[in-house]
Amino acid sequence: MGVVNVTPDSFSDGGRWFEPSAAVAHGRSLLDEGADILDVGGESTRPGAARVPVDEELRRVVPVIEALARAGAAVSVDTTRALVARRALDAGAVLVNDVSGGLADEEMYAVVAEAGVAYVTMHWRGHADVMDANDVYGDVVADVRRELAARVEAMRAAGVRDEQVVLDPGLGFAKAGASNWPLLARIGELVGDGFPVLVGASRKRFLGHLLAAPDGALAPPLDRDEATHAISALVAAAGAWAVRVHDVRGTVHAVRVATAWHGAGGRICTDRTAGRDEAPVAGGTASE
Repeated sequence: MGVVNVTPDSFSDGGRWFEPSAAVAHGRSLLDEGADILDVGGESTRPGAARVPVDEELRRVVPVIEALARAGAAVSVDTTRALVARRALDAGAVLVNDVSGGLADEEMYAVVAEAGVAYVTMHWRGHADVMDANDVYGDVVADVRRELAARVEAMRAAGVRDEQVVLDPGLGFAKAGASNWPLLARIGELVGDGFPVLVGASRKRFLGHLLAAPDGALAPPLDRDEATHAISALVAAAGAWAVRVHDVRGTVHAVRVATAWHGAGGRICTDRTAGRDEAPVAGGTASE
């Protein structure tokens, strides 16, 4: 899943693709590099980011989604708003990627249920301006699994079918630093809960901390791609359905390594891994 940020304040690319024509060209480039899905978003969820008005979010994403869908791309809309999701689906999107897991807009599940499309529900505890204060866990893996299970039950009650659901552990969301690593090391437990799993580690803060300079300065986002590739290979071999990334070309190579590893019987083994043998390797389309 290649990231197309149609925002002026993205932490990773600083608004390089804010203009619709630039965003569409970038999306086409990601397809050429091997992306299976393009994830188009018009609202930054970086730590501390303020919300944008719904009309502005629509203005940003709908023309880009229309153009990329016409070009034959499988397009995902990255939004927490039901209205934006509905308009994006009308414009040709085939998947809704909701970082709030439906908690930010009570109408989201109805839209997804009616449309029958794939729906990524991410673990979430609050919007970007407050999420770091919610980085409080006992066992972060058990807590995330339990809270995602509650979202699944709410979706079922609203008419969303299990086959529509993709789970995302929400790396970086209410997880500012060390809380991310157990979720990655034990990703097999989330895979083992029976739903496809999307992992979005690309260029996030915890990788900046990992790669920090001797003086403590965080590695800048563009210097985190190699670490992202390593995570992509590891979680793909452990059974993740897809990885959401900024640098598609390097990730495709990493996932090919994981595919070969998986096909040869290789496993990522830890004493906490509970992945299923039949779990798909990351890199498929939303319909697989």
